[in-house]
Amino acid sequence: MRMEETNTRFSQRHPLLFGVMMIILAVALIMGAAAFIRAIGWTNGGFSLGKDKIGVVHIEGMILDSTKIVNWIRTLKEDDDVKGVLLRVNSPGGSIAPSQEIFQAVTELSDAKPVVASYGTVAASGGYYASAPAQIIMANPGSITASIGVMAEFVTVTDALQKLGIKPEVLTTGKYKAAGTPMRELTYDQREQLLGMMQDLHAQFVDDVARARGMKRERVAAIADGRAVTGRQALALGLVDMLGSQQQAFEKLKEICLIEGKAVLLEGPIEEKTMLEEFVGSFNIDLTSTTGVWTFSFK
Repeated sequence: MRMEETNTRFSQRHPLLFGVMMIILAVALIMGAAAFIRAIGWTNGGFSLGKDKIGVVHIEGMILDSTKIVNWIRTLKEDDDVKGVLLRVNSPGGSIAPSQEIFQAVTELSDAKPVVASYGTVAASGGYYASAPAQIIMANPGSITASIGVMAEFVTVTDALQKLGIKPEVLTTGKYKAAGTPMRELTYDQREQLLGMMQDLHAQFVDDVARARGMKRERVAAIADGRAVTGRQALALGLVDMLGSQQQAFEKLKEICLIEGKAVLLEGPIEEKTMLEEFVGSFNIDLTSTTGVWTFSFK
């Protein structure tokens, strides 16, 4: 009785503080429930505590860093209860090295267990590169894919500076060191050197796709001119294996893994959030931050 009176007096004396404490407690409960859901898995038809699990790897947006995706792939590869993995790709591409790191991780994963790739709106350039080692690639008829090639972008401001009477000086220890600086136009030698580097990167792209898809290199090279194609066109070209939705890709993976009924889905990589983001997210307020770093990119 005294405790109830004390609690009542506290809430009456400090209504704002009491309210904040209740909100923090609610957020903690929500976060705990979310962690529990992730731990037991979420199936396509509800919750399941079954043993058979299917991993889901989301490859989304510009590929500028591969760390989280590669770590998640490694986690699924090492989990013996994960019978197969679905790659859900919705990416226009990005930087070359991260795409190659994901390509290598998917290659090793495919050697260990069944992997099916499912293409959403776009799985082009680096998005296609990264998922090419999947044993089966399924695209929607209207998915945009392929775009096998390499692109580099440079901006020069020399003419604008000259009009302002500004003459920049760029000192280097070699004739190639300042290639790409906006303060100077590319020299002939610099242009040739950069084109040579891009041709080598392009050759790596073609080699890896041909090896992953089991296609003749000449066949891949013939369509590796930067063209984007629809899922239906990609099927005719041999770049994908089947047409279908994400759900159909999931069912195909279950069939390959000999899983009947429901399966536990382990989806990732899980986006780490700060306490503030978790708190704001509980009120359905979206906080996003988008940054971009451009170097060489696929096209």
